[in-house]
Amino acid sequence: MLLKLIVLTLTTNAFAAPKQVSQTYEEAEACNPALCKLPNCLCASTTPPGGLAPSQIPQFVVLTFDDAVNVGNIPYYREAFYNRKNPNNCPISTTYFVTHEYTDYSLVHELWANGHEIALHSITHQVPADYWASLSVDGQKREFIDQIDLMAKFAKIPPSSMKGIRLPFLQLSGNSSFQMIYESDLYYDSSWPTRSYIQSGLFPYTLDYRSPQDCALPPCPTASLPGVWVMPMVDWLDNSNVPCAMIDSCVDIPLDEDGLLLFMKNNFHRHYDGSRSPFGFYIHAAWFKKNENIYKAYKKFLDYLKEKDDVFLVTQQQVLEWMKNPKSLNDYNRLACPQKHSNSCTQPKSCRLMYGVQERYMTTCSDACPPAYPWLGNPLGV
Repeated sequence: MLLKLIVLTLTTNAFAAPKQVSQTYEEAEACNPALCKLPNCLCASTTPPGGLAPSQIPQFVVLTFDDAVNVGNIPYYREAFYNRKNPNNCPISTTYFVTHEYTDYSLVHELWANGHEIALHSITHQVPADYWASLSVDGQKREFIDQIDLMAKFAKIPPSSMKGIRLPFLQLSGNSSFQMIYESDLYYDSSWPTRSYIQSGLFPYTLDYRSPQDCALPPCPTASLPGVWVMPMVDWLDNSNVPCAMIDSCVDIPLDEDGLLLFMKNNFHRHYDGSRSPFGFYIHAAWFKKNENIYKAYKKFLDYLKEKDDVFLVTQQQVLEWMKNPKSLNDYNRLACPQKHSNSCTQPKSCRLMYGVQERYMTTCSDACPPAYPWLGNPLGV
């Protein structure tokens, strides 16, 4: 059977000389479960992988945070996460989609050393959203692949530990960001909200075949990109049943602590009492500063989850490792805990740098401050 071809022409980012890049891809066909097999291929589904029933699997909860890591939000992370454990006695872990500006890289290193996942949210996080919608593959690489080099140097963490991206504003770029993942050492995206699967849940899947997921912020991918994983962002519902992907964007939510806690529980139980697809709690830490009851309810929600012996707070990478090799709850409980790392950022440096005529401060784990402020096209600040 001949496959239809897609020709994609996109303009590179505004910081480089404009040029046209034309690529040809095979258009993804409907998924064939007989051909799409784990560990490297999985059709999109509302049922658990491996033939397991919902009652047989762990309920994974993924807590993620977007944007800069700095002294303004690290106290929230330390208090909420550092002394909590999962039912298997392994420390809980979270995922941070980090942007460059205003980030303290010594604190990124601290999070990584404590077993949390560091993922990519771009160097610039620039506006407008149209920039991301039309960004070419080469532009995506400058934003994300170069960010790996930036964080490896200044946060002193291994490049191989960074495997996922979230596009700013959750604005998809058609095929280009997924092709960037396909052509690199990355392997998953967590930018794609879904409203169609709120009630049924949707498990992670690969883009070998056509995605059935609804496209809330087009353009969405249409090409066959084998082995590229999608971590669907299943929307929550606020108290007016209006969907929201980033929870701090939900509009009709309570302001009191007990009401907020109930709001969180109701959305959790849609997964827990249903398919047990991964439950995502996606926020910016700035949300905690809007109302003191939010952080109090958030911690109470973590306490509530701790009461359940089949709920595990893990990173997105850990979810995908389970998806590739699904195990029953009993078998999962027997796995060894993920290894922590020693904190080798013992003498962080505060650097005063210039970005054009603007002054920038940056705290790093590197041996010396860079000559220039790291930015797009110059991620190491040389």
